[in-house]
Amino acid sequence: MSHNKDRVPLPPVGAQKTNMTCHFCIVGCGYHVYKWPHGAEGGRAPNENALGRDFRSQQPPLSGTMTPAMVNVVEDGGKKYNIMIQPDRECVVNQGLTSTRGGQMATIMYNADGVTRDRLKYPRLFTGDDWVDVSWDEAMAVYAGVTKRMLDTFGPDSIMFNAFDHGGAGGGFENTWGSGKLMFSALKTRMVRIHNRPAYNSECHATRDMGIGELNNSYEDSELADTIIFIGANAYETQTNYFLAHALPNLTGASLNKKKQWFKEETVDNGRFILVDPRRSLTTAICETNARDRVLHLQINPGTDTALFNGLLTYVVDKGWHDQDFIAQHTTGFDEALKANHMSLKECSRITGVSVEDLEKAADWAYKPKQSGHRPRTAHLYEKGIIWGNDNYRIQSALVDLVLATHNVGRRGTGVCRLGGHQEGYARPPYPGKRPVYIDQEIIKGNGKMLTVWACNAFQSTLNAQEYRQTLYRRANIVRDALAQVRGRGVDSMVDAIFDAVTNRGGLFITTIDLYPTKFAQASHLMLPAAHPGEMNLTSMNGERRMRLSEKFMDPPGTAKPDCLIAAEIANSIKALYEKEGNKTMAQRFSGFDWKTEEDSFNDGFRNPEGIDSQGGATGHLVTYDRLRQQGNNGVQLPVREYRDNRLIGTEMVYTDYKFSTADGKAHFLPAEWTGLPEMVESQRKKYRFWINNGRTNHIWQTAYHDQRVDFRTRRYPMAPIELNPADAKELGIESGDVVEVFNDFGSTFAMAYLEPDMKPDHTFMMFGYFNGNVGDVVTSWTDRNYIPYYKGTWADIRKVSSMQDYKETVSFKRRRYI
Repeated sequence: MSHNKDRVPLPPVGAQKTNMTCHFCIVGCGYHVYKWPHGAEGGRAPNENALGRDFRSQQPPLSGTMTPAMVNVVEDGGKKYNIMIQPDRECVVNQGLTSTRGGQMATIMYNADGVTRDRLKYPRLFTGDDWVDVSWDEAMAVYAGVTKRMLDTFGPDSIMFNAFDHGGAGGGFENTWGSGKLMFSALKTRMVRIHNRPAYNSECHATRDMGIGELNNSYEDSELADTIIFIGANAYETQTNYFLAHALPNLTGASLNKKKQWFKEETVDNGRFILVDPRRSLTTAICETNARDRVLHLQINPGTDTALFNGLLTYVVDKGWHDQDFIAQHTTGFDEALKANHMSLKECSRITGVSVEDLEKAADWAYKPKQSGHRPRTAHLYEKGIIWGNDNYRIQSALVDLVLATHNVGRRGTGVCRLGGHQEGYARPPYPGKRPVYIDQEIIKGNGKMLTVWACNAFQSTLNAQEYRQTLYRRANIVRDALAQVRGRGVDSMVDAIFDAVTNRGGLFITTIDLYPTKFAQASHLMLPAAHPGEMNLTSMNGERRMRLSEKFMDPPGTAKPDCLIAAEIANSIKALYEKEGNKTMAQRFSGFDWKTEEDSFNDGFRNPEGIDSQGGATGHLVTYDRLRQQGNNGVQLPVREYRDNRLIGTEMVYTDYKFSTADGKAHFLPAEWTGLPEMVESQRKKYRFWINNGRTNHIWQTAYHDQRVDFRTRRYPMAPIELNPADAKELGIESGDVVEVFNDFGSTFAMAYLEPDMKPDHTFMMFGYFNGNVGDVVTSWTDRNYIPYYKGTWADIRKVSSMQDYKETVSFKRRRYI
């Protein structure tokens, strides 16, 4: 934590002020960073502090959050500075709100005496029995030496990557382009997987095939919608300030005047929410507390979303509520999809477990014409509940079929959008293969020679994790044993030993590139230290495609570097080896990495026609760091249309022109017949009692790579919690705070019991991706046709392991639902 635990120092007038986008969840709240010399401090009078506020008297309620977590002492240029990171009241995204994640950004900036003290500062090399800090030159001599031997002997597919695919803390446009250019243009390997998926793929294949990009509206549309359908999305916990600033005001009536101004000829009223979720989440509880009569919870059976959408589509068409003109003019494939998806409400009710009465109410709320005769405006907002659900491609096809039939895309107050986990910042050359490869299975089968794990941690965030992890340890130890035999013999001998171990004995040479020594690093042989926002300039876009520049205000620790410059270091080191032997053809493949700053990578990638999904497009050249800096924390919504009057002009909602992202410009319906659960998953459901639903909680970000170092977090969650129905728990002799084992045919894991009356019998909910208790160990190896895992679909049995008195004394088991 900060040095200032009982008070908050005020930034003095003249403190450096820079912009920062919260680099955690996809919402991307705007913050200001104040930085000033350590030892100085502003006064309480408004003219004596950089905030311009009067602290000589008690501050009004809700006038602004200021906590010790928002301040820290950092080093920059060899000098110490105070920093304060405050939410930006002028940012349209968060409107001055701060989440529990963004509110601690100052805490997780590097401080040698703080929670981040074990950040990687220098490259580390495993010497056979221990780690040693080395220079970048020595680290690159090993990494580039091994890589060149692999390329020359086995070709690019011997080289594997686990890579990030996103913005925010994971890298933004700069770092995705740098790493992608290395992997796909220089190395030309197909053997790449994405951070939470076992192959290189999109989580929204179907929507893209149908011509609907997954981020197509603005957060403001949640204020304008007549009805919002949240599908497998616990928005309060995972997109907190989007939910509080934009969605909830629609339910409570705070946005009613805005709706009246927008739609003067239409019937408008306070919004209605439909929540599709097998459990009563915190989001559901908060919504019901605010306006129970305008909240409908469709508590479906696990994995039956496709049947739900098909039943609603059939009912809507039978009622004549579909938009026949829109379908005829701007879409293809409607008749084929309607035939394949046909399902009566009675059959839909049988499969989903939702009453026919509630199904009819949902259809009436979302799709029945308004009193004014206008078509209702319904926003369909989805996330991991269907992205990681039962057949990702089929579920999304069924959902978008329903959206297209009711013309709920391209109009303000509508949209079919993922709510997202992290921010986006994707700019990479095209994947060099025709189809992605299931990398986890390739590793388990003994394929691949070297693996680079880049800003992700599949030990905690993949399916079938136990077998995957066991295989990696076994193969990595072969290389570790080989390195132990050549201690003291220099880099060339190390490269020879690694090459022999992976060629003749089935070993796997592993490098991790990250902020910390992660759990994956326990199996690695080389660690390279990376930087994160604040230590580098970084651009990313949030869930409404709003692009901002987070400005550098301090140095990274030691010799850590931005990922894009690490990619350049690797490429240039390999290039030098080929130049030394006179191989001009191969040296040319590794050219174009002469970057001195992260801005060089941005300019190379965001404006590059090959930078697929970069959102730069034909107008990417208009976007510069200086222009983004001018736009502040409100940035610009991509794609940029023009630069006018010293402003970048963006796009609030896409598809308003009904030109969809397909070759013919029309949106494509796709058949999505209900086929039940996958056979592998069904076999576990028949053998084991409990459905192990899983997901995020408000307090913990991703794999807890920062949070596991913050006592405030780990005291709350010393182990991944699993919510259990109290009657089920009593039958098993389990109390809150007990450690339980969760096990099935694929593995076992441990969790902390958390009794919750809202959980249905035989249903559970476990935190995903935690460092102490990994639900991925019991997730099956099944994926859909595009290798998207069914993380949500696993069944297991549960047994009590022990009663942890410490947990029961220090952890609050008060209900987290607000009722």
